[in-house]
Amino acid sequence: MSLSSWPTGSAISFGGDYNPEQWSRDVWDEDVALMRQAGVNLVSVGIFSWGMLEVSEGVFDFAWLDELLELLHANGIAVDLGTPTASPPAWFFAQYPQARVVAKDGTVQGFGSRGMASPSSPEYRAAAVRIATELAQRYAQHPAVVLWHVHNEYGAPVGEDFSPAAVTAFRVWLQARYGSLEELNAAWGTAFWGQRYTRWEHVGLPHATPSVANPAQRLDFARFSDHQLRACYIAERDAIRAHATQPITTNFMANECPGTDLFAWAREVDVVANDHYLTAADPRGHVGLALAADLTRSVAGGAPWLLMEHSTSAVNWQPRNVAKRAGEMARNSLSHLARGADGILFFQWRASRSGAEKFHSAMLPHAGTDSRVWREVVELGHSLQRLAPVQGSRVHADVAILWDAESFWAQDLEWRPSVDVQHRERVRAYYERLWRDGLTIDFVQPSQDLSGYRLVVAPASYLLRVQDAANLTAFVADGGTLLVSFFSGIVDEHDAVHQGGFLAPLREALGLTVEEFLPLRAGETARVSWTPDGAQAQELPADVWQDDIALDGAQVVGTYLDGPAAGRPAITRNAHGAGSAWYVSTRLDIDALAPVMERVYADARLAPAGLPFDVEVVTRRGADADFVVAINHSAEDVDLALGDGQELLGAAPVSGTLVVPAGSVAVLRTDARRVGGDGQP
Repeated sequence: MSLSSWPTGSAISFGGDYNPEQWSRDVWDEDVALMRQAGVNLVSVGIFSWGMLEVSEGVFDFAWLDELLELLHANGIAVDLGTPTASPPAWFFAQYPQARVVAKDGTVQGFGSRGMASPSSPEYRAAAVRIATELAQRYAQHPAVVLWHVHNEYGAPVGEDFSPAAVTAFRVWLQARYGSLEELNAAWGTAFWGQRYTRWEHVGLPHATPSVANPAQRLDFARFSDHQLRACYIAERDAIRAHATQPITTNFMANECPGTDLFAWAREVDVVANDHYLTAADPRGHVGLALAADLTRSVAGGAPWLLMEHSTSAVNWQPRNVAKRAGEMARNSLSHLARGADGILFFQWRASRSGAEKFHSAMLPHAGTDSRVWREVVELGHSLQRLAPVQGSRVHADVAILWDAESFWAQDLEWRPSVDVQHRERVRAYYERLWRDGLTIDFVQPSQDLSGYRLVVAPASYLLRVQDAANLTAFVADGGTLLVSFFSGIVDEHDAVHQGGFLAPLREALGLTVEEFLPLRAGETARVSWTPDGAQAQELPADVWQDDIALDGAQVVGTYLDGPAAGRPAITRNAHGAGSAWYVSTRLDIDALAPVMERVYADARLAPAGLPFDVEVVTRRGADADFVVAINHSAEDVDLALGDGQELLGAAPVSGTLVVPAGSVAVLRTDARRVGGDGQP
């Protein structure tokens, strides 16, 4: 999306979900006055209003929404208009009970929640297109509407559906994918356990089975489920586009909704939008936030994106809903901004008194305007006004982490060598190591052009297509540095072990293969002797996994001291072409990764930034200026040498050292020095 078409023009978007239908009309005027006080310029409206807009099938009542949009527009507040299709009304399910979602065990899901319609239901699809069309016809020319918001959080809570409609649609999808039963039988390996199909009508869904279901079928069902959700979005999007010219989006859940292929979804939206909520049980949730923000920017192709939802304080659906402390909301918000967000929105504007989310925090909390949360909301709104020059600038990264939803779906299936091997854990561990070292990260698919990166990390590439392995190998040959973690390069796109064995597609790059997996027992640990370039040995603690490695040219730089692979290679480096490829065959924690990554950085011509612990610094680059965002998550003031410029939040000049107080954020504007005229270094 170009700067000129950003929903709120040259301003940072600020606001949140607004659900005035929950309140009497007199509250609306108070809401709008308080929105203006806080600096709100964009609200999302109508996301759960289907039953109030289409009161019975084909009978519409838009009077209240007409009045609301006029009120918001008169007060200078733009609208992200939602289609309410995440929550069909009671009349719909009474009329079309066959449209309900069916769980894997056959349980039919009832009314009274959200997301309970089958994405494969023709009746649901038709009703969703009808309400989207009615909204677009009525409001496409309304001056308040600057953005369209289709549905809400696809894949949450319903990712998979086992209804009769899904069975029919799955067969159609498989026929389009494979063309013949012969191809399907080959892809699914149905010779195993006598599962061969001779008629399409015999092919079903991977329902609950006495033992483990066919993993290739399970993988295809994950692909199909994501496809069906995306087809619902596309149908509504196209219905809107037939009448409206404003950008159209839907809100992702980034790494919190594993059933969606974000890169595929990003190709279908006009602007990428994401919802993010801290995991209360994670004491380092700010790192998980940074990961989600970097992932969102990456699927957006580096373009500015919109934080559609996050929370001012606690959420309400986790086992222990921890409240944010003073300053944490601003740090969270500005971390998203640092990593490419040009809009900071919340769920929701006013806290609900009733319903399942009444204990969810809001911009206007139950405590009202005489509260710390409200005062911080107002302060954040004013801060974002001062940060308007940041809008449209972009983040550059020298490091990429591989992200492949299909590989994650496959790895998460049953009967893997160890339940302790989790792709989420390895991605987070490598990400946090890079985060602590002050390096900015993109996430990429293994098929993407990698030439713009110095270092590519593959923490969890269990499923790796042969052509994607060739892409990684070419990256190394051309001078790049690749690091591959264990249990990668194991299967192809059909969850079949590669010909040639484990890691075979990366043998040329890594200079090795794996003869056998050697997972450790629960609680078992091991030690690795780390000796790069003949340096004095250093012991690194490890656990969960070891490999029995067969060398084919790689240099051993770490050796197992104990465990089933004692005396065998643990960490290797292989020179290939103009680059190098590293293999780490065990689980190292974040601290143990530090010396390994330092040596990997040297190969990639990178270096740790040397930042104080729990301080992050990210630079957004514009055509005429750089914006350096420094966030201090620690309890101590820090002095940072970020260069000379103007600190935007405090409106103060900076020369040499910038002091960032404990728990605070600073944004330094510096003059850009460019080799070319495209805003890139």
